Amino acid sequence: MIKYALFARLEAQPGKEQEVAGFLEAGLALANQEAGTPIWFALRLSPTTFGVFDAFETEAARQAHLDGPIAQALMAKAGEMLAAPRASSRSRCWD
Repeated sequence: MIKYALFARLEAQPGKEQEVAGFLEAGLALANQEAGTPIWFALRLSPTTFGVFDAFETEAARQAHLDGPIAQALMAKAGEMLAAPRASSRSRCWD
């Protein structure tokens, strides 16, 4: 049962919108390899604003995702792609 979720809003630097979009498209393949990440969506909210929504069955699976290859790659490229630090929120879904 899905009980945990994460939403991150990403604001692209001017001229980096396609790079962010491409990064997120590639992220789907990585997310599909994570057994603990059954739901992963990337969204384009505006020309420069993107979002990622993930859902997990356990807090441990969510933490493993946050420590995993997608987050590591994003942090490595954040300074060159993103206009501001990512804004994220965590939530716990209730039965």
